[in-house]
Amino acid sequence: MQPRDFSLYGAVDLGARQAAAQRRQQAAQSGNADTDPGVGNGGVVIDVTEQTFNTDVVERSRTTPVIMDLWAEWCGPCKQLSPVLEKLAVEADGQWILAKVDVDANPQLSAALQVQSIPMVVAVIGGQLVDGFLGALPEAQVRQWISQVMGVAAKMGLSAAGGDGGDGAEDAADDEAARSPAGVGPQAAAGGLPPAYAEARDAMERGDFDAAARVFEAELARAPADPVAKTGLAQVNLIRRVNSYDEAKVRRDAAEHPSDPEAQSRVADIDMASGRIDEAFDRLLGVVRRTSGEDREKARAHLVGLFDIYPPRDPRVSKARAALSALLF
Repeated sequence: MQPRDFSLYGAVDLGARQAAAQRRQQAAQSGNADTDPGVGNGGVVIDVTEQTFNTDVVERSRTTPVIMDLWAEWCGPCKQLSPVLEKLAVEADGQWILAKVDVDANPQLSAALQVQSIPMVVAVIGGQLVDGFLGALPEAQVRQWISQVMGVAAKMGLSAAGGDGGDGAEDAADDEAARSPAGVGPQAAAGGLPPAYAEARDAMERGDFDAAARVFEAELARAPADPVAKTGLAQVNLIRRVNSYDEAKVRRDAAEHPSDPEAQSRVADIDMASGRIDEAFDRLLGVVRRTSGEDREKARAHLVGLFDIYPPRDPRVSKARAALSALLF
């Protein structure tokens, strides 16, 4: 779960805007309190639009994790997943906020989040996006993913208690600082990040990926199970590898040597860095299928290393893991 920055962009779908306006008008005319965001659930489930996104999601996420449920009226799986998320949000009692986004009514926001299929669930922590999952997962898996989100929030210095910053907020921050590794609390680092992650982020922004890698390696030496450092290091290593490649030569070598694990791994790296995730996984699965012995082990090891770039419950990782297991066993 690696946070990444995002911004609004994209075309406006006037048809979706009109449909959204009609739904809002119908809701206003019905006078049904259930249509008002947050009514009846303590404000832990809210409807978000492009106009309210910065306030209700980005700004709120600086003190309380926000989980976004991207859905549409026509989406059957959405109707299965949304009640699960709403139930868990009520159970969490303000530890995190569920923000529901109608993708048809908010095309710019959908474009900014690179929505390709729904239901899609992501989290926003400290003003940054944390990758989530696609599809209607079972409740148990959704709970596990939310636990990961809260773990990332803790690493980024957000108090699990959430809240509006009223009475007791300063005490909660002090308690969080006492519980967090190295005493890192919500106010410990600029931008809401612990110093180590802020340092790594700054290094990546200036293109010093070696420095970023050293930061993540130091964090993993201190806490080997740290999911943020593990994912961050995997991403930085991918960028470092791809930056050293001659793409034309890499693709030519791979075409000439379809069973060469190193040649295929380099193309998989390029595909992964370009967002062609399934293609990258399928390429290495193909090498595992076609080879044996040392070559097969090299392809397997590289594939597993690419898995680290995404959360374990990412559906693309889960699919590729299942395929790898079938090939190996």
